[in-house]
Amino acid sequence: MADSEDNVDRELFRNVEKLRQLRIEHRDLDEIIERLILDIHADELQLKRLKKRKLMLKDQITRLESELIPDLNA
Repeated sequence: MADSEDNVDRELFRNVEKLRQLRIEHRDLDEIIERLILDIHADELQLKRLKKRKLMLKDQITRLESELIPDLNA
């Protein structure tokens, strides 16, 4: 029983850590995108790719957050 609780704790810690890393990357991308928007010489293709990556990160964050929040009906 203790082993399964340890596994759950380790998995929870990994998920929380992953969520933290995703949020940091999302924030960093946001800052880069904002700077590129202000640069008239910015590469539009690069900007689009960064925005797409940012959206994918947001989806991952939302999915992971929903996994970490327990069901209220449970």
